[in-house]
Amino acid sequence: MIRAVLILVLAFAAAGCSSKFQRYDGPEVTRIHVFKEDRRMYLMHGPQVLKAYDIGLGFAPVGTKQFSGDGKTPEGDYFIDRRNPNSAYHLSVGISYPTPEQVAFAQTIGKSPGGDIFIHGGPGKLRNVPQDWTAGCIAVTDKEVEEIYAMVQDGTPISIHP
Repeated sequence: MIRAVLILVLAFAAAGCSSKFQRYDGPEVTRIHVFKEDRRMYLMHGPQVLKAYDIGLGFAPVGTKQFSGDGKTPEGDYFIDRRNPNSAYHLSVGISYPTPEQVAFAQTIGKSPGGDIFIHGGPGKLRNVPQDWTAGCIAVTDKEVEEIYAMVQDGTPISIHP
């Protein structure tokens, strides 16, 4: 009897624990639009907005990313190319920056174009961070990146507008 009660207690406790990995059974996200000036990101199914998010950008957000360390978020058309379940920023979804053309441009000036551009969660335990604090990524809350991680598949196009 005691064993059965303990098993039930453990089962209820485990059910109460939330996972950062959510399930999504809704319409497919067919494109992501990011509008840097408005600090907004939209997950789309065709012309329909499925979800909208307030976002943070790189620490020097005006203009497009050209070099590693410039603090800018890229502009242009990319696609989701990877995901990191063990991100330092809760979860993260990778963006296919840089393109071969962006690599070539940076190399003509003798610089690196940078890379590792993601949509990711917050800065952890840090408080009072500015809105634009990343090295060039797109930041949302941890709860929001959990939704995005579940909704967006690798290969989804993403357009990042000025």
